[in-house]
Amino acid sequence: MCGIAGMVGAACPYDTAQKMLATMQRRGPDQKGIWQKDDVTLIHARLAVIDLAHGLQPMEWSEAERTCTIVYNGEIYNTPELRRILLEHGHRLKTQSDTEIVLHSYLEWGEDCVLHLNGIFAFAIWDSACHSLFVARDRIGVKPFFFTERNQQFFFASEIKTLLCYPDIAPRINADSIFELMLIGPGRTPGYGVFKDIQELRPGWCGWYDKKRGFAQKQYWKLIDQPHTDSLEQTIATVRELVYDSVRRQLVSDVPLCTFLSGGLDSSILSAIAAQEYRKRGKKLHTVSVTYRDNRKYFQATHFQPNTDDDFIARMNDAIGAENHLITIDTPQLVEALFEAVEARDLPGMADVDSSLLLFCREIKKLGTVALSGECADEIFGGYPWYRDADVRRRAGFPWAQSTAYRAEFLRDEWKQYRDPLQYVDQKYQETVAQVQPIAHDTPDDRRIREMTQLNFQWFMQTLLDRKDRMSMYSGLEVRVPFCDHRIAEYLYHVPWQWKDLNGVEKGLLREAAQGWLPDEVRLRKKSPYPKTHNPAYLKAVSELLRQIIGEGTSPIFDIVKRDRLEQLLTDSRAQPWYGQLMTTPQTIAYFLQLHHWMKTYHVVIG
Repeated sequence: MCGIAGMVGAACPYDTAQKMLATMQRRGPDQKGIWQKDDVTLIHARLAVIDLAHGLQPMEWSEAERTCTIVYNGEIYNTPELRRILLEHGHRLKTQSDTEIVLHSYLEWGEDCVLHLNGIFAFAIWDSACHSLFVARDRIGVKPFFFTERNQQFFFASEIKTLLCYPDIAPRINADSIFELMLIGPGRTPGYGVFKDIQELRPGWCGWYDKKRGFAQKQYWKLIDQPHTDSLEQTIATVRELVYDSVRRQLVSDVPLCTFLSGGLDSSILSAIAAQEYRKRGKKLHTVSVTYRDNRKYFQATHFQPNTDDDFIARMNDAIGAENHLITIDTPQLVEALFEAVEARDLPGMADVDSSLLLFCREIKKLGTVALSGECADEIFGGYPWYRDADVRRRAGFPWAQSTAYRAEFLRDEWKQYRDPLQYVDQKYQETVAQVQPIAHDTPDDRRIREMTQLNFQWFMQTLLDRKDRMSMYSGLEVRVPFCDHRIAEYLYHVPWQWKDLNGVEKGLLREAAQGWLPDEVRLRKKSPYPKTHNPAYLKAVSELLRQIIGEGTSPIFDIVKRDRLEQLLTDSRAQPWYGQLMTTPQTIAYFLQLHHWMKTYHVVIG
């Protein structure tokens, strides 16, 4: 993985390009590159994973009057097949890197190159023949691509902080930004960068920029509503084949690789397949797990988190013969890292859910450069409680954020006069579910599950993928997500709900497909979310920090948030979840700490 940036339309001062490059150093610590010609600048910071010696960027191809130059962030998992096709078509390839494969795929197929790529990617290619920039982002949205267009100039970068290095791009927010932060955050409206005039290329979209016509983008991929024609037996077999193939492909690496392992279904499947493939190569898999100091002492079982991970982690490692590395996070670390997590994400985030992952990834980086993680299985296979609870399914609105009225209580009155908060959120919900089209023999449940899938796919899953990319790349760790293979998403989208929920168990179809891969006690374990601390010292620590901010009374958040409502939050027994069960009262308090740090550190201006 890497960091990419650039601008088209005016000469970029070299010292500005260097400042932009410096902000990407964490994403790409192994090699730097700046390519400039006339009014085009391309910038790259490389994390070397494949063909360490030869995959340098920006990478250039020239022939006759035409030159094409690429900056690319990602991994292409069907590189061997594309290499063979390109060689058969007469392309002369000089490296083993997937960067060269992406560049030559563009030379072969133009903008349709994205249809041939299986992987996670964000890239930009300057084509001198048409004097334009082609950009693209992967189908699922694993890799980021932010941009802004102004004064006949186009700027892009992997992270917002890189764009803010340019003198004309200010850290400015407006009323819409405030509604995003307070009513949607830590999620974001698809394509919205929160900072004024900063956007994000949406998953499954590509675009062209040239100075005369500006930036034009189009969607090249989306989930399609269509009947499912396979039998149940065929469906189970296909899921098993797709999941195994996706994991197998994503084990390619010229640097050490490990897997996340929580002892839950998703990470256990990845680890079991990886361990099996490693045994074929005479290698031993390393797995990594996270826990919190004194977690056993303070853990209390709930409907959403019925048990702790420790025993299941040990059982899985014994079963697959892996070597486990257990990383323990303490409360003071977790609180301190809240603010680093903001600087990694460039926005307030998921509080300690972010900061714990940042600390976890920092330790993993000491073991290797690449890791596999189980994100997105719940969105694709229907694992969350809101898929399975009929009452929640029938309820309109984002199921993980049924708290708009509660959130709006914190807003200063002048912002609520701008627009009705409930209407703001509901409009975004309605626009998303309207994308689902009826298909023959639809049942109400099947239609509603597809709506829930779209909601999760475009909103909740993107928040988790943002978190995974920023927290891992902050330490130069590449994290791959095999369940995000677009073939799995396409196939599962139209599988009937009663099969996804096979045997009345969450992700029953995936559990059935995993027969023989895992011990049954792990395969049939009830879903448990990403672990968070239960130590009361965490609530005490974040409460004290917020109390200090309220007492000082000078924080820029008071331009957005009611001071007395924050005071009430510290003692409020009726407090609601801010963002599903991942963000309850301690995380809500921490979210306001992150908002405070963000506005101060980024010198955010309202207006």
